[in-house]
Amino acid sequence: MTKRRIALTAVIAAAALALTGFANTSANAAAKGFVGVILPDAASSNRWETADRPFLTAAFKAAGVTADIQNANGDKTAFQTIADQMLTKGAKVLIMVNLDSASAKAVQDKAKAQGVPTIDYDRLTLNGSESYYVSFDNTAVGVLQGTGIVNCLKAAKKTKARIVYLNGSPDDNNATLFKKGYDSVIRPYITSKAYTLVDDTAVPGWDNVKGGTIFEQQLTKAGGKLDAVVSANEGLGLAAVAVLKKNKLNGKVCVSGQDATVDGLRAILTGDLSNTVYKAIKAEANGAAALAVALLNGKKAATATGVTNNGTVNVPSVLLKPVGITKANVKVVIADGFQKRADVCKGIEALCKANGI
Repeated sequence: MTKRRIALTAVIAAAALALTGFANTSANAAAKGFVGVILPDAASSNRWETADRPFLTAAFKAAGVTADIQNANGDKTAFQTIADQMLTKGAKVLIMVNLDSASAKAVQDKAKAQGVPTIDYDRLTLNGSESYYVSFDNTAVGVLQGTGIVNCLKAAKKTKARIVYLNGSPDDNNATLFKKGYDSVIRPYITSKAYTLVDDTAVPGWDNVKGGTIFEQQLTKAGGKLDAVVSANEGLGLAAVAVLKKNKLNGKVCVSGQDATVDGLRAILTGDLSNTVYKAIKAEANGAAALAVALLNGKKAATATGVTNNGTVNVPSVLLKPVGITKANVKVVIADGFQKRADVCKGIEALCKANGI
């Protein structure tokens, strides 16, 4: 077992242990109300419905706590309506993944006025009134993305490279942190003139269709000559890959990702994506659920040992560690149970075996 795998397993085990500790108070929790969870959409990444929802559902079930999990489907008005309905029905804790900081802050302020604590899940609400924040070190995510791109270019023996940034949504603070991370790795190469940054564009709403259109424009701007696409997640990265395929350039251009989806891991193995980032969403879901259960039972949220400044105040935080993924360690994601081997390896069995999966 590698050190990286051991560390990852320890994080998940710790979160699970925290939940187990709260399970004994399930009867009291049920009597004190329920936990409301608002997910952002189902289009920017399939993780929200295929990973976060089931993991959160399982965590609350294990703790004997009632949870109402709904998805705003990218609609800020719907986001606020869902929150209002949850508060009216008696939610005692709200967990939310914001669509933008302004709309989430309005919900948080309303909840705070009613004495209901809020937990920012995955995305920090800037200048908000959130009680807690549970996520990954998102600057570190970006550092892993940038490092993967640099390593890919070095492996291809490219001392000079033309690159583009295909950034996440401009109103998502995580996208800002991802870019901060990968730019910190790549900027020195740009400054030294080793790399040329041909274009640097954000994709509104993490919209993959828009991302593909923007990348087509970037490729045109580059005259069809690119060496790397620094893409903020796999949805955007795979949108870029689709364009590269049309131009017979896939596998010849380094492309980053994030989320370790089935399609993303398959693209890593086929060489269409050079690198991605695995975030143990089960640990993130368990961490948020543990906090919510503690709050529901009037307990001190002892697991929030970190601090994140939201621009106005320092927010008690649970920050987990991401893992960079290339062909060499796709097996880590499967061994951890996040994705199934059968799904990742379907039709590419030889590639899986060649990479120890």
